[in-house]
Amino acid sequence: MIKFFLMVNKQGQTRLSRYYEHVEINKRTMLEAEVIKNCLSRSKDQCSFIEYKDFKLVYRQYAALFVVVGINETENEMAVYELIHNFVEVLDKYFSRVSELDVSFSLSEIHLP
Repeated sequence: MIKFFLMVNKQGQTRLSRYYEHVEINKRTMLEAEVIKNCLSRSKDQCSFIEYKDFKLVYRQYAALFVVVGINETENEMAVYELIHNFVEVLDKYFSRVSELDVSFSLSEIHLP
């Protein structure tokens, strides 16, 4: 099960966050900071799957954006990795030649189920 979905830039700023289970606002900030730090500190040679606390992180980097998905232990990491890629391909087709801020602003208005 997907716990959360984040889009983050290289500076560590969250551009989009969507949670699929309740997390208190103050805990979200701390969680996002730790998750971002873990993903940004890894080299390109390292695996894109990270075991973190009681769940796993699956992330992909696209230019200046990182897409991070938090999942439970039973979820298939490769399936989520491909889901991220498909999501980004759809965004690429829908938003042609726009900046990171344009995409993040537009995505905040789209309701992800």
